[in-house]
Amino acid sequence: MGFKVFLNGKFVEKDEAKISIFDHGVLYGDGVFEGIRSYGRKVFRLDEHLDRLYKGAEVIRLQVPVSKDGLKKNILKTLDINGLEDGYIRVVVTRGSGDLGLDPRKCAEATVFIIADKIVLYPEEFYKNGLPIVTSKIRRNHPLSISPEVKSLNYLNNIMGKIDAIDAGTNEALMLSVDGYVAECTGDNIFAVRGNIIKTPPFEVGALDGITKKAVMELSEKRGFEVVSAMMKPEELYSADECFLTGTAAEIIPVVKIDDKVIGDGVPGEKTKTLIRDFKELTKNEGVSY
Repeated sequence: MGFKVFLNGKFVEKDEAKISIFDHGVLYGDGVFEGIRSYGRKVFRLDEHLDRLYKGAEVIRLQVPVSKDGLKKNILKTLDINGLEDGYIRVVVTRGSGDLGLDPRKCAEATVFIIADKIVLYPEEFYKNGLPIVTSKIRRNHPLSISPEVKSLNYLNNIMGKIDAIDAGTNEALMLSVDGYVAECTGDNIFAVRGNIIKTPPFEVGALDGITKKAVMELSEKRGFEVVSAMMKPEELYSADECFLTGTAAEIIPVVKIDDKVIGDGVPGEKTKTLIRDFKELTKNEGVSY
């Protein structure tokens, strides 16, 4: 027997979890999602993830057919029913089944499903030795085209950036804004460290307002680092003392090379390693139990 998936109000076996081919999430990528982590049977920053999910749904005028409290209970139950101590949760809300046209009014009710499983985004060697990345030719969606506060099911922009990384023989790619400013990577936020200053691109450039990003900024301030959210050109990454990525799946991972530019000493920096330790400690002690 495989693991169970929550789908539209009930739990079904993974192989039995099916949605209509007329679902607008399938036809058009019309919907929102969240990736969430649990550690030691505690879900990390669940309320923040749910707030972002519902806010994104509101932006695209998608009515989530379950309350936040109801969805929270089903997330916790999905983890528990699958016996996961440490898990990765994918919560998805689509526009629902409609017709072949774009009109969202043809979709009677949203589809909701929750998957709880394991995830390994990067091999362990990159956390120890650092990750090389490349700059994608694909520019990040303009924030006036699709707001970065929406974690949309239409992830083609990110996927095309990921393909650039794969073609270059790497695991991740840096994405710039249409104006050539640093935005984020295909699945992670990015930070540059120079001296006591830790800098990251702002929401306005097209960067996702990441939950892990916020946690790392809080941890950095507790360490006495100056945290700055500001526009930056790629050259600021190249000349940084350290560079690292953050994300729910990635957690915190050091970057040691961008394109042909070695970052700092070419090994994970001390501030990055300190924040990795702090983040691991934070996830042990914070979360909603199940």
